[in-house]
Amino acid sequence: MLRRVLGFSVLGAGLVSTGLSLHTNDYELNSLGIVRLTRSACAVVDVALTYKRELYYKEWDKTTPEYKAEKSRVHKIAAEKLLELICTNKGVYIKVGQHIGALEYLLPKEFVQTMKVLHSDAPQNPIEDLYKVIRQDLKRNPEDFFDDFEREPLGTASLAQVHKARLKTGEVVAVKVQHPYVKGNSRVDMKTMELAVKVLALIFPDFKIQWLVEESKKNLPIELDFLNEGKNAEKVAEHFKKYSWLRVPKIYWELSSSRVLVMEYLEGGHVTDLDYIKKHNIDAFAVANRIGQLYSEMIFSTGFVHSDPHPGNILVRQTPKNNLEIVLLDHGLYANLSDKFRYEYSKLWLSILNVDRKSMRKHSEQLGIKGDLYGLFVCMVTGRPWDTLMQGINKVKYSKEEKNTLQSNTSLVLPHISDVLEQVDRQMLLILKTNDLIRGIESTLRTQNRMTAFWVMSKCCVQSSYAEQLAKQPEAAKRWQLRLRERWDLFKLNVYYLYLGLINFGFLAALKQVL
Repeated sequence: MLRRVLGFSVLGAGLVSTGLSLHTNDYELNSLGIVRLTRSACAVVDVALTYKRELYYKEWDKTTPEYKAEKSRVHKIAAEKLLELICTNKGVYIKVGQHIGALEYLLPKEFVQTMKVLHSDAPQNPIEDLYKVIRQDLKRNPEDFFDDFEREPLGTASLAQVHKARLKTGEVVAVKVQHPYVKGNSRVDMKTMELAVKVLALIFPDFKIQWLVEESKKNLPIELDFLNEGKNAEKVAEHFKKYSWLRVPKIYWELSSSRVLVMEYLEGGHVTDLDYIKKHNIDAFAVANRIGQLYSEMIFSTGFVHSDPHPGNILVRQTPKNNLEIVLLDHGLYANLSDKFRYEYSKLWLSILNVDRKSMRKHSEQLGIKGDLYGLFVCMVTGRPWDTLMQGINKVKYSKEEKNTLQSNTSLVLPHISDVLEQVDRQMLLILKTNDLIRGIESTLRTQNRMTAFWVMSKCCVQSSYAEQLAKQPEAAKRWQLRLRERWDLFKLNVYYLYLGLINFGFLAALKQVL
């Protein structure tokens, strides 16, 4: 009797909670956790069966071109199935899919290329759904403060979409509105993702990305708070107000909430839009130099790092006075690096630039990497193969052969890459992602071999290293000595990179880049 009562109680509670969930989410079936969970489970099982049916139905000679071609074909099928699930469930799924699209060193290229579409072409919601969010959060109708609200979004991301609008005051703004139900579904979606990753790890023993789920669980609540994003935007604008070429949209706080963010509208072309850059006579090297300078200072100097620099979040434009401006958008996710981390990461980069293997190992260990894995770790940090590192990455130009070497060896070291990502200081995960996205931008702009990339970074590394030593040195005389040594080291850097420029670029080009 007791068992029967308990059974009916559980069933009743389930029905009541399901009904309340439906009512809260405007009777949208896709918002139900059980629907999303079931759909995810079916997709994961479908992917597993696809591999079993299409690839693992027989023993292959894995060295043959036939096996490699068949494996690539099945990877593509599985990736398309996963993309279909992501586009149906939306929200958190798109966020994780975008992250997969940046893991070129870890996952098969078929998965990475398939997911990259999510960076620029995420599914969008109808404008009526966004109006509901605005009404719920601001307690007013959109017509009360907007004269015009464009129905076609400027861009659609994993958690929100942005529309151009005009206020009653005549000011043109960008309105970022969170997708409905994202916040309510985030908890069950993360649980589902965790389960899916475990299942995929059974299919692919080398597929260890539990760290991705853990990082997503930690970062998602922060990204879902648009008021926090507004504060980040103002903070980074204050940090870099010395740069007249950097623009960060101002925030309209009176029209913003945790799910609605109204910002200044700033025009420009995506940083990787080569047609736009050519049409407006923008210097691609100047763009890459300024982005490199900005991110070097973020990572090594301030420790406050914009961690989602995909092409849709960085705009470029020429002012009426023909000055180049960089517009930085989407400030939802920032890494806050500790002083110790910045010091060790700076010393690691200096050891790489100096081709000092002993120091590479030492500072890799300080960042969590054990034993001989330090070699693979520095390759992941730099995006360059070990042979190039040993010749000096600031002396050897990046080439297609290098890229082919990295891609062809990825499958061989995949288990070790997973080990690195499991071991490394958690702060490093966002930096690796940021590095990959910046390298992707430079690759599209064809500016990987610019001399200033290493010059600016080396300078920031030296300054960060000395700043940590100065902070720990109480004696005035020794602090003065440290400052002198810092200036001497910076002087030597300038001379050294001017010399490299003379060799690689000619005198005028080298002088222009250094100055």
